[in-house]
Amino acid sequence: MRHQSNTFNFRPEAAAIALGAALLASPLVSVRAADINLPPVSVGAGVRTSFSSTDFDASDETIDDFALNSARIYISGKATDYLSLMFNTEYNSDDEEIRVIDAVAQFSFSDKFNVWAGRFLPPSDRANLYGPYYASHWGVYRDGVQDGYPFETEGRADGLMYWGQFGIAKVSVGAFDIANAIDEPTTGSSDVLWAGRVQLDFWDAEAGYYLNGTYYGAKDLLAVGFAGQTASGDNAYTVDFLMEKKVGNGGAFTIEAQYGVYDGLGGYPSPNGFAYEKEDGYYVLGAYLFAPVVGIGKFQALAKYGKATYEYDAFDDVDQKTLELNVNYIIKDFNARISLFYIDQSFDPDTGGDYSQIGLGLQVQI
Repeated sequence: MRHQSNTFNFRPEAAAIALGAALLASPLVSVRAADINLPPVSVGAGVRTSFSSTDFDASDETIDDFALNSARIYISGKATDYLSLMFNTEYNSDDEEIRVIDAVAQFSFSDKFNVWAGRFLPPSDRANLYGPYYASHWGVYRDGVQDGYPFETEGRADGLMYWGQFGIAKVSVGAFDIANAIDEPTTGSSDVLWAGRVQLDFWDAEAGYYLNGTYYGAKDLLAVGFAGQTASGDNAYTVDFLMEKKVGNGGAFTIEAQYGVYDGLGGYPSPNGFAYEKEDGYYVLGAYLFAPVVGIGKFQALAKYGKATYEYDAFDDVDQKTLELNVNYIIKDFNARISLFYIDQSFDPDTGGDYSQIGLGLQVQI
């Protein structure tokens, strides 16, 4: 999901007047304003696009590329005071198709009792629960650690979930239909996957089920999350951390970290093409949002380092190291921002996948 959008309120009175004017010519039709009750619907959209220049060490080749990384349409609204609907799509640049990523009925009776059914983000690590549009850095899901949980499409799965907020604790648990092996990263298994997450917010609270990678100085955060998934005896689990502190007059300092283990469940594609038994790793991210407004926005400096280890029975382990540097220009939080990014990735022993990339990315949401 993850969107902020403009809301278009369909007013019952206006709808009744328009419809009545069109039908008054017919004596067989009688329409009253009270007969039409259209709930408000929120409609939005998001785009991530970039230019990058990538230098592949193995081929000594540089590829320059303009890309539409992502394009989404968001629709949501309430059917009753307790029942709402979320429906979101994603343009996939790999096969140039538009996919349904969220289609979920949401029953919200109180902060402590919420039930979701359909397709959505299962309980997992913070990185999956904020996604690319609400991450603080540009190159999400490149380090072999972030959101290695199995999924059907764009981090989503089909299932049923309960979540609730109890003081400083946010709890979620659900059952989903998803593949259960690292060599089957999409679908094809009838096994039920069980997923759960517990998060503790020691400073400011984070409302709702979905999360952010940063709040750009709107909150003081000290949050720790524990997540796990299991299916057919295979397991994946993570612990994540986010601290964000307001500094100066409008600035913010951010530290984000995660450690993850994918033991037969989930994981990233093997860097050497052979099936591995287990993957584990960590990343650490630090960012500083400068308080002064320059032009129409603020600058943010960011650095992230991650290391993932792939463990094999018949081969030596492979270590993946990923460094990312960003200079971000924040125009309107997640709705308008520009990122100058550098990403360097290497493998030990060398698998032929080493590369370095520099690029410029633009994100806009309405």
